[in-house]
Amino acid sequence: MQTATNYSADGRIMQIEYATKAVNSSFTAIGIRGKDSVVLAVDKIVRSSLYEPDADRRILTLERNIGMAIAGFTPDGQVVAEFARQEASIYRMQFCRGIPLKELCQRVASYIHGTTVNGFYRPLGLSVILASWDEVDGPQLYKVEPSGSFLGYYACAIGRARSQAIREFDKLEIMSGMKTEKLVKSAGQIIYKGHYDRQERDFLFEMGVVGRATGGLHFVNPPGLTAMARFAGVVAVTLDSSSSDD
Repeated sequence: MQTATNYSADGRIMQIEYATKAVNSSFTAIGIRGKDSVVLAVDKIVRSSLYEPDADRRILTLERNIGMAIAGFTPDGQVVAEFARQEASIYRMQFCRGIPLKELCQRVASYIHGTTVNGFYRPLGLSVILASWDEVDGPQLYKVEPSGSFLGYYACAIGRARSQAIREFDKLEIMSGMKTEKLVKSAGQIIYKGHYDRQERDFLFEMGVVGRATGGLHFVNPPGLTAMARFAGVVAVTLDSSSSDD
């Protein structure tokens, strides 16, 4: 029997690979880091018309200036989010300041990795993108894999349309110089194009923004910027449809 603590004959840990497949078959989440802000965005599939708009949220606030996007099993994401909030709270009580994103990312990654080395648990079926901004370190963006490994990025994607999102990232100008409005529009275009190219069901666009423009605070679905992203996404899909019809 393959467990999270056993290697296969060819040196693979199958349970981690299964967790990665769960992430890859999930909804799409992206993160883009610009000059003085970071944007997170997800496409949340509408499974029932009876859902409230903010139900089953996939972008969460962990600390005043830190946001997290989830792809995979949402309940696992809620557990990781609660752990991260506790770690951030403990750090603030001990040092009287917010936790640096890299420090929090290391703790989250260690927690996720811990589930892969204990036979009593299954690996968490999720991958997360963490974003923050502050005056000292500026914009930061990290992605944590189901194995517990993590890296910093200028842009990253997880979920079903990750390959297309990465191709769209390559078309963008130098991201480190992009301002907030450009990041927001790009996020909307990438999520909408990736969703409708796969002919998926209706979805709700969710976005998190943190940066100088937000006063260093992480906001989920800020009205003005979210409307800007959704409009840019609709326009991009319309233009793509028109060009394909021609």
